[in-house]
Amino acid sequence: MKSSVEPLEGNRVKISVNIDESEFDRDIDQAFRKIAREVRLPGFRNGKAPRRVLEARIGIAPAREQALRDAIPVYLAKAVRDHEVDLIATPEVEITEGEETGPVAFDATLEVRPEISVPGYGGLRVELPSPEATDDEVAEAVAAELRRHGQLVDAGRPSAAGDFITVDISATRDGEEVAGLNTEDWSYEVGQGWIADDFDEQVTGVLPGVERRFSATPKGTEEPADFVVKVTRVQELVLPELTDEWVADTIGDPDTVEAWRESIRERLSGGKLSQARNQLVGRVTEALTGLTEIEPPEALVQGDLQRRVEGMVRQLQSQGISVEQWLSATGQDTTQFIESLKPQSEQAVKVDLALRAVAAAEGIEADEGDLDAEYQRLAVQVNQKANQVRKAYESNDLVPDLVAQIRKSKALDWLLHHVEMVDPDGHELDRDLVLGHTHDEDEDEPSPPESQETEA
Repeated sequence: MKSSVEPLEGNRVKISVNIDESEFDRDIDQAFRKIAREVRLPGFRNGKAPRRVLEARIGIAPAREQALRDAIPVYLAKAVRDHEVDLIATPEVEITEGEETGPVAFDATLEVRPEISVPGYGGLRVELPSPEATDDEVAEAVAAELRRHGQLVDAGRPSAAGDFITVDISATRDGEEVAGLNTEDWSYEVGQGWIADDFDEQVTGVLPGVERRFSATPKGTEEPADFVVKVTRVQELVLPELTDEWVADTIGDPDTVEAWRESIRERLSGGKLSQARNQLVGRVTEALTGLTEIEPPEALVQGDLQRRVEGMVRQLQSQGISVEQWLSATGQDTTQFIESLKPQSEQAVKVDLALRAVAAAEGIEADEGDLDAEYQRLAVQVNQKANQVRKAYESNDLVPDLVAQIRKSKALDWLLHHVEMVDPDGHELDRDLVLGHTHDEDEDEPSPPESQETEA
């Protein structure tokens, strides 16, 4: 077999393949063996009729047609591998010679993954939540805990914002009760704004025993209702005094006010750091694709979309929910559901192309050590031996895909170690802190936060 590649416009190439007559004759032999399993001839067991007998009975044309149908995809796949063509869609094949006799030749037009450049990728800047808790956030957490341990006592004065009042409420519209707004002995914190926009104004400055009548539009509705509200009790929340003794008795460990505040600061900072890490990859890849004007090829988008839909269906099924039930609950039809996922697929394709561009620009490759490590990782996931996983990838011609995925992962890692990270105020963040490194670790052996899916 001989093959050649010719670039075409629009991210397409043409592969021309020529197969000599003797080579293709072996494919005809294979086709006759296939036909033999389907044809019963007297005196021969099923599948055992020799070619010469079949050829005398049915002629060579059916076998040649079968051979063309079976062998051309094989020859094309070999040509794609030989020329390292990154095929992304079903090719268009035209047989140019040998449909009836002689050598076989065909042309295949293939859509390939576009190769792009990403100008300025080395100067990315992303904004992340600050990983440091502020004094106000610590004070708010302290106040919330004190409120949780506070006690309600009768205020002995008119109600004010922050007080807890006990009320009887009657709400009607055209003489009919409004659902959910008729109750007795209900405790309500003045200032929450739960009932209606001017409800709190009506119950502020009221002593126990006072009844208020007014009209207001309940939240979530458009028509006003007539309210009768009787305040039966006014209480204020008395907070405990913040002392070392109270902290020791209530919190236990830590046992001082200062130590407690510091523990709260550490807890809040840990949560904010996790938030920053969770957003990091998304912010970096979004900034990366923002540097280009990539038009994602529809073939890649549709491929990613299909995998995304299948993954969603599997996830629902694992939870015992059918797709029909989920669509009904969310008020969508199948088309709307698929279209709602398409923007994610388009972004995934853009990320795929951009990371490949960074890998190419930085000369990032996947060596045997990288492949061995990936086979080991995959082996743990599927509970097999690493050499079994390797053989499966090699036999199914999936090694190039795995190499591409490793290169993209390494390109993303490169970006994480070169991007400028700032908080909402523009202050630069400690990259090692966000990435989870200590300052003693080798910059060339990173341990970045878990990344989102970038395969397309």
